Amino acid sequence: MSTPDIRVEKGHADPEEVAAITAILLARAAARPEPSATHRARPKAGWRRLEREPGFRAPHSWH
Repeated sequence: MSTPDIRVEKGHADPEEVAAITAILLARAAARPEPSATHRARPKAGWRRLEREPGFRAPHSWH
């Protein structure tokens, strides 16, 4: 007999509980994510234009 695919590390799981978690994991693995309906035309640039930034930011500010 081979080693089981799912092992209970702590506690005691009934066969029904192991079957339930196995079914959930298999359903999640088989599910295909739906394509997102909203996406931006252009991604946000990773750089900033310094002329559009305010001149001074306080060192304790969030921005």
